[in-house]
Amino acid sequence: MIGLFDSGFGGLTVLRAVADALPKRRFLYLGDHAAAPYGNRDPEDIDRLTRRSVEILFDRGCRLVVLACNTAAATSLRRLQQEWLPRHYPDRRILGVLVPMVEAITGVPWMADLPARPRREKERLIAVFATRRTVQSNAYPAEIGKRAPEVTVVQQACPELVDLIEAGAVRAELGAAVRRYAAALMERLNGRRPDVVMLGCTHYPLAADLFAEALPPGIDILSQPDLVARSLSAYLTRHPEIDTTAIPAGIQFLTTGDPLRTSALGSQFFGRPVTFTAAEEPAPSQRPIFAAGTAPEW
Repeated sequence: MIGLFDSGFGGLTVLRAVADALPKRRFLYLGDHAAAPYGNRDPEDIDRLTRRSVEILFDRGCRLVVLACNTAAATSLRRLQQEWLPRHYPDRRILGVLVPMVEAITGVPWMADLPARPRREKERLIAVFATRRTVQSNAYPAEIGKRAPEVTVVQQACPELVDLIEAGAVRAELGAAVRRYAAALMERLNGRRPDVVMLGCTHYPLAADLFAEALPPGIDILSQPDLVARSLSAYLTRHPEIDTTAIPAGIQFLTTGDPLRTSALGSQFFGRPVTFTAAEEPAPSQRPIFAAGTAPEW
């Protein structure tokens, strides 16, 4: 079984894409709605909440968990992969939605040897809209810069957007917020036009049309759910040992919040009726400790 975790509803956009791409797999989605949103939390708090949620999915039988939350992936993924996972769950894997976006921009695989010297290619300007914590982590500029020094990354935090989307704000209110953030970015660019826009939060695809309207026409906007679905399919092909096809395909939904309220809003995000059930934290005695292992490639 494959787990997907998000602080709230945004990861449902990723789940819909990966479930469509992998119809023979079984998925377990966990939304930490009781603690959402993560975008304005301290890094230590994000680490703690992300570890707890991953453990819930592992204890439910998931061998692979995708952090379908840019804030969690940008803040905690590397630490979880390199320090926590080898000590506690060496036979499990954690991936993050940040990686496929970086690979799509740079054309360099995540685990490839980094360029020994700057690549002499045409300079490009990439704009990233994300939560405040994702922007502060500097994960996108840092990882893109390692692989493609010719790419300039400009980030714009959108601190209110996740709250508005999760609250079911009307399109006029969402549009006004998106226009405000887009205008702030374009003002900083002083008339320069981005080559590509990255929506660095899994909630933002629900407002992708509003970003397209608010930005200069013709700018490519990357679809994170589609990129993650393609990358996950390729990863599973490379790792046949992560095989979940023997159990019935399907999707289950867990929440740390109110299941009734979460189910109603989740159905809107997912585009199909969904039913959430309450997630239970694993007991400390159920958490095994193993010797160190190797970190995953993604």
